[in-house]
Amino acid sequence: MWFDNLGYEGSDAASLTIHVPSSFYRDQVQQRYSPRIEHKLKELSGNPIAVEFIVKPSELPVDAPPPKKQQVAVRQEKIKPPHPQLRSDYIFENFVIGVNNSFAANAAYAIGRNPGTAYNPCLIYGGVGLGKTHLIQSIGNTVFLGGSGRIVYVTAETFTNEFIQSIKNKTNHQFKNKYRSVDVLLVDDIHFLQNKTETQEELFHTFNALYDANKQMVFTCDRPVAELKHLTDRLRSRFERGLNVDLQPPDFETRFAIMKRKVEEKNIPIPDEVIDLVCRNITTNVRDLEASLTKLIAYSDLVDKEISVEVAQQQLRDVFSNPRQSNITIEMIQRVVADYFALSAGDLKGKKRTKAIAFPRQVAMFIVRDLTEYSTTEVGLEFGGRDHTTVMHACQRVESRMKTDPTLEPTVNHLVRTIKENNAKA
Repeated sequence: MWFDNLGYEGSDAASLTIHVPSSFYRDQVQQRYSPRIEHKLKELSGNPIAVEFIVKPSELPVDAPPPKKQQVAVRQEKIKPPHPQLRSDYIFENFVIGVNNSFAANAAYAIGRNPGTAYNPCLIYGGVGLGKTHLIQSIGNTVFLGGSGRIVYVTAETFTNEFIQSIKNKTNHQFKNKYRSVDVLLVDDIHFLQNKTETQEELFHTFNALYDANKQMVFTCDRPVAELKHLTDRLRSRFERGLNVDLQPPDFETRFAIMKRKVEEKNIPIPDEVIDLVCRNITTNVRDLEASLTKLIAYSDLVDKEISVEVAQQQLRDVFSNPRQSNITIEMIQRVVADYFALSAGDLKGKKRTKAIAFPRQVAMFIVRDLTEYSTTEVGLEFGGRDHTTVMHACQRVESRMKTDPTLEPTVNHLVRTIKENNAKA
């Protein structure tokens, strides 16, 4: 798959240049095969030969016009309209790969090239703004541009609304035909299906019909499917049947590469010092990085002033000071607290209320509220779907006990330090 689109560009005594069709290809081949290629070249020639890659989109030869049939095909490809449900800019070439997302990106790319084969179904999960929608739509665009099947992309909310409308209008047959006759079904944000029993039932039957026909299905979710509490067991088992891959918050190098790419796309002169400043202070997700860039560009346009480090510090001071601009996650806090009390993260999320589990759970909730800006409702969901009042009671309980138990405050402080240290290493 990777070598089909490589080509010889040139060479000398010490180097070999290979052209590739895109930056994505270049990055993948470099990561996967450069050392092996260079080893083989040295083995064959007896001398070390460096391998270099250049991006060179496929072109027709300029000295000979293509046959008429080929001319027609090229012309049709150029004027082919975008898929009505997919964003044309959500393609793999625009997706920056880092340590946090390489597994998911490679899996998505393989699915786009060969839908309905090895990785079916596929579930991509991760927090807000980490690239789930970009990847799932990139799969759709790859299949669509390859012309190999009917693709339907839909959010779980839209799927639910269409299903309700089909019941109301008595058009269930049309609804089923729409979703069960596709070659690739892409469903975004399946966590929206929680507590929607009839919609889950319909998706279950749609899933079975497509799976039996070897049709590709890809889903996204904001958390591992095992943590969706109000989902039927049989539908959960279908999601877990295939490949599950996660997206983590990007590290500094990936954030810098993303910002650099965005700046180049917008063709705006922004110094690397500004990009460095933004990437060191905004660590949550790509969406927050894009928002900061949009604000800087808008300010520059409106006041006709160049973007400098001073301007960035001034305009983004509220964003930089936001305590949520941190890689500290609820999952990280749960893991540290559970390890300290010799429990598992599952114990903190479970239903058991024994003292050995209930107290560590309350401490973990207290630390989450102290170190992050998650609401009590959000915290409750991450601790087994508990009510927000349970979280409030837990925080009050720990605060009260810290005033009377001299050993508790040092324990909490130790846990907070450990969490911050782990976050700094991440």
